[in-house]
Amino acid sequence: MSERFYVTTPIYYPSANLTIGNAYTTVIADSLARWHRMLGEDVLFLTGSDEHGQKLQQAAEAQGVSPQAYVDYMVNHDIKPLWDRYNVRYDRFIRTTDDFHQKAVQDIFQKLYDKGDIYLGKYSGHYCVPCEAYWTDSQLVDGMCPDCGRPVQEMTEECYFFKLSNYADRLTQYYEDHPDFIQPAARMKEMLNNFIKPGLEDLALSRTSFSWGIQVPFDPKHVVYVWLDALTNYITALGYPEETEDFKTYWPADLHLVGKDIIRFHTIIWPITLMALGLPLPQQVFGHGWLLVDGDKMSKSKGNVQDPYVLADIFGVDAIRYFLLREIQFGQDGNFSGEALINRINSDLVNDLGNLLSRSLAMFEQNFPKGFPEEREAGDFDQDLLDQAQTSFDQASAYLHALKISSALNSIWDLIRRANKYIDETQPWVLAKEEGHKARLAAVLYHLVDVLRRLSLMIAPFMPETAEAIDAQLAIARPDRQANSQGLSWAEAGQAGLYPINHPAARGDALFPRIKMDETLTRMEKAAKDKQKSRDQQKAEDFAQLAKAGA
Repeated sequence: MSERFYVTTPIYYPSANLTIGNAYTTVIADSLARWHRMLGEDVLFLTGSDEHGQKLQQAAEAQGVSPQAYVDYMVNHDIKPLWDRYNVRYDRFIRTTDDFHQKAVQDIFQKLYDKGDIYLGKYSGHYCVPCEAYWTDSQLVDGMCPDCGRPVQEMTEECYFFKLSNYADRLTQYYEDHPDFIQPAARMKEMLNNFIKPGLEDLALSRTSFSWGIQVPFDPKHVVYVWLDALTNYITALGYPEETEDFKTYWPADLHLVGKDIIRFHTIIWPITLMALGLPLPQQVFGHGWLLVDGDKMSKSKGNVQDPYVLADIFGVDAIRYFLLREIQFGQDGNFSGEALINRINSDLVNDLGNLLSRSLAMFEQNFPKGFPEEREAGDFDQDLLDQAQTSFDQASAYLHALKISSALNSIWDLIRRANKYIDETQPWVLAKEEGHKARLAAVLYHLVDVLRRLSLMIAPFMPETAEAIDAQLAIARPDRQANSQGLSWAEAGQAGLYPINHPAARGDALFPRIKMDETLTRMEKAAKDKQKSRDQQKAEDFAQLAKAGA
């Protein structure tokens, strides 16, 4: 495994309220980044906001404010607060309106033009404003955008074109030579069969029908196509086109995490751009599935959006993070429902993890209120429990390296289930009542508490607040809880027998309260409506004030 790990999410459009589906991608990236930090690796986790394009210009005009004022508001009131709420600890946040990024995009455009990969022509065809995508007649589905299903615009305008067609054979060969470049593997077949084999067309790389974008350096009436602007953030954030230490250290990226609806841009336009610039390609692009509600993609227009703030307020952030990571097989579409969420919380978090902590600490405090003694007697089942702790960590690491996130969490839960079984096998309540078993009781309870300490490390990348809560009840503190610090690696803190002796615990409330199904589902529905109404009203008031101030 590499000693450094550079992971990215897509940069998000600040044009609408984000959904739990947007949070899904970013929570995955955050969890992976945290895990790799725990391994002691040098991690860079990049996310950001995609702030140019016709759609944003139109949204700003509708609010009576400038595009810059609009995106500033949306980034600071929508995107960044949501990541804060979900404990997403990115290392860098890039905005495509950042001065350094805009200059870099102009330099890239100029390089491609000077190289002969860009030429001036005229585009006539179909354009989807919401997707910022061009489509041919054969790619439309019933005359609509094949990605979002909405109407396209007939468009004719002068454009600069990128000679994608010149790189079709080279990209195909790269796919063959690097079979893991696109994951899941079926996505590669989609790119080949739907876009490359039918004949890869040159890409319209500029627009003149609107002005909110990065100007083409040698022809300022043109603005750069938003996808070239957006995709290049992965290298401009590292200082490209300068040969910075960051660029030399972190590029090529280890992993681009994207939704399957934008994988075409990341696996055709982006690698060809890098080839044209003479740069190495990222190690892997992973196109995950959608969160579905009743079998349909989550969409505000369909009224089936799950509000991430409401979910966090009702269930807690860690419960939502866990559900997203555990319930859905990464790479496939996953169904989101209140019933499945509540069942998962009550089963895994209340019955398994919460019960293990409360049972273990209650017996610890009752029998050893001043902490564990030096004398502890080994016995049956101890080694099985200790072996499972290391096995769970090793398996989770292997699964995460293969991006099998649900399986990784299941491996960790194998240890939780084994520890609960260990309680039933050793029967510490019996040992406590019988004379002459104090040392054996101390050993049993010590193993349970020390396993909880190790479990706290293992679950911290996925449920950081829960890990902190476990640490608090164990009355221990570790610097690895700092947001962007490497802290203590598993090699330093993950071994058995490191819980201090003569150290009392500080048992507190249950980690997760049991949730009542019917009344909680009713509460979810009402809270979502109230939250949306409140949010819309607040935004209307804020934009009215900005417009009045001439922003």
